[in-house]
Amino acid sequence: FGVGSALITAPMYIAEIAPPKIRDRLVSFNQLNIVLGISVAFFTNYLILQWGKSDASWTQTLGFAQYNWRWMLGLESLPAIIYFLFLFIVPESPRWLIMQRRETDALNIMTRMISQHDAEKELSEVKESIEKDKNKEKVAFRELFKPAMKLVLTIGIVVAILQQITGINSVFFYAPMIFEQTGIGKDASFIQAIIIGITNLLFTVVAILFVDRLGRKPLLVFGLIGIVVSMFLLASSFKSAEYKLSEAAIASLTEVEGHSRLSAIEGVQYNSDLEFKAAVAEQIGEKEAIKHQGTIISKAITINSWLVLIGIIGFVASFAVSLGPVMWILFSELFPNRLRGLAISFAGFINSGVSFLIQLLLPWELANIGNAGTFFIYGLFGAIGFVFILIYLPETKGKSLEELEKILIKVKNK
Repeated sequence: FGVGSALITAPMYIAEIAPPKIRDRLVSFNQLNIVLGISVAFFTNYLILQWGKSDASWTQTLGFAQYNWRWMLGLESLPAIIYFLFLFIVPESPRWLIMQRRETDALNIMTRMISQHDAEKELSEVKESIEKDKNKEKVAFRELFKPAMKLVLTIGIVVAILQQITGINSVFFYAPMIFEQTGIGKDASFIQAIIIGITNLLFTVVAILFVDRLGRKPLLVFGLIGIVVSMFLLASSFKSAEYKLSEAAIASLTEVEGHSRLSAIEGVQYNSDLEFKAAVAEQIGEKEAIKHQGTIISKAITINSWLVLIGIIGFVASFAVSLGPVMWILFSELFPNRLRGLAISFAGFINSGVSFLIQLLLPWELANIGNAGTFFIYGLFGAIGFVFILIYLPETKGKSLEELEKILIKVKNK
């Protein structure tokens, strides 16, 4: 509940308090904080994993080996506490203050960020927008689905779905498992997951620096091209992978119960991860095969792991300069003033719901469709999104929220 409400409220608040010239850049900081948190999480998880292997007395006293997952989850409370404390010095939204007839307070907050003249001008525009809405009925959920909202709501929903359906959170949350299936080992997989986090952070900063100059649509278009190419590269890499267990590899799988039974498939080459997993499960049982899947695959697979790393880093970099930060900027700009809160909440709900489904389905997809098929599907969704963005998304750069509302209304009524 806390994360969901923060994800929806933060970009809306930033859009309402920020000057138009730097609003998009400041809204992007919402995504920057998200990727910063992910990067720190990757790094701390790796440290906890290493501390769990240490013989140092303090690591044993703190139980990093026995309670590593509890430590990984527990440390997340620290940034939440810090953010909570900082909220006490965050000013109210000027638009909210104007709606409460506290115009002097709103003007004081505005003049802390822009000149007196610009603040008075924006105050007048906001008041005019609010006055227009006064005679209208209280906003109802059904108003989102009126004909006038058709285009803007469709764009919002498509972008919300597109951000998650290209598989970004699946790549983040299952990165160590994906890398482990390339045969590089568990420690190396966590290190490469850290590299992904750093890549995400760096390219989000790049997006913040260039979103003002290039605009939202160009970033989305070029970012989606990178996403599609990277996903198809990953699909091709896993499609060409080969799986074969040698006698030495089978002998080393001592932690696998009944590993000697794998001798029945010794030297047999499989060109599909699905075929190989099925053969392993047939010999040692499905439960044991799933339990040690990463280890067994790492012993058997022959794949260009560098190509996989390039594909995933390319995907993360492309996402970080496009769908990651730009979605929140669009959410804060696309919707009319009186419907903005409701519309952003609705789009955010869809975004979170799709994220949940994608993460829930990934293990099933890997088990039933395979690595290559899973990444191909993500790439296909990216290609569909690219066509939609190219045709339907208007540019919103450099305009006030009130100007954008007028422009979008004109577009919708054509």
